[in-house]
Amino acid sequence: MSIVDKPKVSNSVAESQVSKIIRMALLLVFNVGAIWFIYQASTKGFYQIAIVLGIIVVFFDIIFTLEKGYPFRYMAFGLAFMLIFVIYPIFFTTYIAFTNYGDGHLLTKEQALRQIEQETYLPAEGKSYTWTAYKSAEGNYALWLVDKTTGETLLAKPGEPIISAKPGDPGIGEIGTDGAPATIDGYAKLNKLLAASDKTLPNIKFGEEGVEGAKTVQVRSPNEAAELQIRYLYDKAADTLTDQETGRVYYDKEGVFTSTDGRTVSPGFRATVGWKNFKNFFTSPALKGPLIRILVWNFVFPLISVVSTFALGVSIAIMYNEEGFPLKKLIRTLLLIPYTIPSVITILIWRGMLNSEFGVINRILNSIIGTAPRWTTEPIWAQIAVLIVNLWLGFPYMMLISSGALQSIPSDIYEAATIDGASSWQKFRSITLPLLLVAVGPLLIASYVFNFNNFGLIYLFIGGGPAIVGASTNAGHTDILLSYIYKLAFESGGRGVQYGLASAISIVLFILVGTMTLLQYRFTNMWEEVSENA
Repeated sequence: MSIVDKPKVSNSVAESQVSKIIRMALLLVFNVGAIWFIYQASTKGFYQIAIVLGIIVVFFDIIFTLEKGYPFRYMAFGLAFMLIFVIYPIFFTTYIAFTNYGDGHLLTKEQALRQIEQETYLPAEGKSYTWTAYKSAEGNYALWLVDKTTGETLLAKPGEPIISAKPGDPGIGEIGTDGAPATIDGYAKLNKLLAASDKTLPNIKFGEEGVEGAKTVQVRSPNEAAELQIRYLYDKAADTLTDQETGRVYYDKEGVFTSTDGRTVSPGFRATVGWKNFKNFFTSPALKGPLIRILVWNFVFPLISVVSTFALGVSIAIMYNEEGFPLKKLIRTLLLIPYTIPSVITILIWRGMLNSEFGVINRILNSIIGTAPRWTTEPIWAQIAVLIVNLWLGFPYMMLISSGALQSIPSDIYEAATIDGASSWQKFRSITLPLLLVAVGPLLIASYVFNFNNFGLIYLFIGGGPAIVGASTNAGHTDILLSYIYKLAFESGGRGVQYGLASAISIVLFILVGTMTLLQYRFTNMWEEVSENA
């Protein structure tokens, strides 16, 4: 037996070694790719994602190289995706909530400074020139300059002194029809249009840069080059910008370099502002005005939606639970149609039907009774319209879960109640409803939480409108907190995109929803073990 088994053992060892080599090779490739990505993210200022990716790399290296990590290998990718798509967004949102991140503050401080330090100005003693560009086969540029004041002609190359030159000099051809040499030795003349559209040219400094007393020339416009100087100088020790043209000093003030007289330098940059976004959310007059209305509606809307859809769903389920109901299967199938059609389509259909001017519902009502509600312009009717649409969307689900729960109620209970003389209403109140709530109670809570954040319905149907009169922000009578956050972040008009404020509101919303859910689950004893209720 031992002689026969030896080849099997050796083959097994060989396979193990091969699989180990393959695993280590794949791990090496993964590490190289991940490290490159981490480097790119870090250089561009995305430090948070770089840290997350670094954690994932270390995690993968540990579990795929150590034997103790073997049980985690089957969960590795799942844990990695959870970290990237669940944990990281939560922490990133929390981080953004304490910053000024938004329009005008999208860059890091280093990135903003690099842009600011590229700004130039023409000093009073600086000269300006007309220019013609030339390019060598190696990709190097040269400029033929003509002084606008004196008419002096010059030849400028990057890293070389700007020299006086004229047609006929060595290497310089005769003047062409455009007033510039037709040829320069080693360089080809660029078409005016192509040269003006070349984005590389304005960033090139022609002349000896960094040499005391030497001047450099930069392309300023399609028709002008000038002896430009850097406008802003940054003092790292004092954390200030100095405008060399005016002498004005700018100080870092919450992500914007600001002078004492209120002038600012763009672009701004991301900076920590502490609890400012939360404070603005709760105390800002611009936000506080519509916030109370939106918050009240945000609690009322899901409550009425859950109660109405559950009431209609249960009523239909009880109706079709009766034996001998005619065409029960057919009608029940037809009632499920709203549930099978994508909600986006259904909402848009209802939006068209409830249009105050051209909707089919208002046209019918006007022809019958001579008047019709203003579904999209009057606040109360707009809220009623939203509830009607949500009722249409939600009752099939409640009908389905109620039908299933009704099947589980023993018929013996109803027979005993009938013998005791209980009416239909007493049976429903004392038997059907309590037993239904035991089965569907957690689903009702989930439905409430879903409608608390039902952005799709609010936004697609009416966009949160009609607008709240007098509100300084883009807020409407049917807005819920989530749609209001969206408007603040992406549709705030002159205010720009305010990711920091939106993130702060998102955290508040998360706390509200989480607290409500925990309390409701606690109230319904959903998380209690069976043994606890025994």
